[in-house]
Amino acid sequence: MVTVSVKWQKQVFPGIEIDTSQSPIVFKTQLYTLTGVPPERQKIMVKGGILKDDADWSTLAVKDGQKLMMIGTADEIVRAPEKSPVFVEDLPEEEQAAAMGHSAGLYNLGNTCYMNSTLQCLHSVPELKSALLSYSDNVRGTGVDQTSHSLTVATRNTFGELDQSVRPVAPLHFLQMLRKKYPQFAQQQNNVYMQQDAEECWTQLVYTLSQTLTSEASEPTASQMKELFGIDLVSRVHCAESGEESSEAESVYSLKCHISHDVNHLHEGLKHGLKTELEKVSPSLGRTAIYTRVSRINDLPRYLTVQFVRFFWKRESNQKAKILRKVDYPLELDVYDFCSDELKQKLQAPRQVMRDAENAKFGLKLQGKTNSLKDIEGSSTSAGESSSMDIDKADSSIPKKQITGVYDLIAVLTHKGRSADSGHYVGWVKQDDGKWIEFDDDNPSIRKEEEILKLSGGGDWHMAYICLYKARVI
Repeated sequence: MVTVSVKWQKQVFPGIEIDTSQSPIVFKTQLYTLTGVPPERQKIMVKGGILKDDADWSTLAVKDGQKLMMIGTADEIVRAPEKSPVFVEDLPEEEQAAAMGHSAGLYNLGNTCYMNSTLQCLHSVPELKSALLSYSDNVRGTGVDQTSHSLTVATRNTFGELDQSVRPVAPLHFLQMLRKKYPQFAQQQNNVYMQQDAEECWTQLVYTLSQTLTSEASEPTASQMKELFGIDLVSRVHCAESGEESSEAESVYSLKCHISHDVNHLHEGLKHGLKTELEKVSPSLGRTAIYTRVSRINDLPRYLTVQFVRFFWKRESNQKAKILRKVDYPLELDVYDFCSDELKQKLQAPRQVMRDAENAKFGLKLQGKTNSLKDIEGSSTSAGESSSMDIDKADSSIPKKQITGVYDLIAVLTHKGRSADSGHYVGWVKQDDGKWIEFDDDNPSIRKEEEILKLSGGGDWHMAYICLYKARVI
């Protein structure tokens, strides 16, 4: 047994006994308990160099009272946590919901996936939830029928349950009010409720909310649904045979992507959807004639709904048949080319600010005269802030001229199967942190972004039926 002292940094540890019958790793373990330096990091200077773990003490000539030097970095001292760990299951239910990072699922109440997927996609719009929260239980505006009022209250309550629950929600009251307002969703076959078309459910619910949330009873949310989802179109209607020409204006809540053999991308389908043929009576010809209607967007919403027209009525089978063709859609959709000249003019300044901000973000030199947000009335933020292109979820009063015409995908409603009235519907929703959640009824699961782009069709897998895009504003 040999007694030595060891110098490490500015400290000296005297009276350390070395059992020379044991390998040096035992000595290093002793030093670890004193210094916190793991054996693999210790460099101890002895005769002949650095002490190795398997060295023979008898060859090192270590003597009593000898001072050895050690070099090495100690492990960080593990401190007790300031707060005791809290398990998710011990949190209040509202906090559990927040910790999950996404809202709850919805139980399938018997062929109600069409309804569940619609609710999950619309639930992704925070401004809609805010408008519903201000809607009164007891008061309804002039011209609003009781069933519309009840469906609106049920929508509000269901959204609230989704936000506060960690367990799947059973939307029974909403389903009852939906069927009361729109009896077609209560159709049965052999005493079993039938599958329904999710697009019809989406359209009817948005229409109902557009009526109730603009009533006198909800004055603060007047025009909210139109601002959030409404699209103003201007159309030129022309008859090549008679030379007649007229213009029309209308407001819609979705754009249609028409699918044919030459449509491979959403842009092509939208172009087809904005140019249609119709047959009507020509005053100058005194008979029916073919007219061509070419439409352009004259005002854009905060949220752009796009429906893929995948179903058509098949007389042979007497049902809606499905077009399985693959149609790609982007994560970022620019609709500038589909806008009227008037709207394009309004979009030019915001789009330039957006481009300048993107160029600055990537360190690119700005070209020409740089617009600032101060040049655009109603804005108070600076173009140098990357967050200036994000929508403030709580503020719905951003002037339309600050919309850029560029939209980001935030939700996809898909259908799997061969008929609109059969198969299965699922909602895919992007979260605030950028991750995607597949809401398959009561079973939400995390998905990667590349999986979302694979929902474009071309087989029997889930394919996009409705896409919801969020406006990128400056």
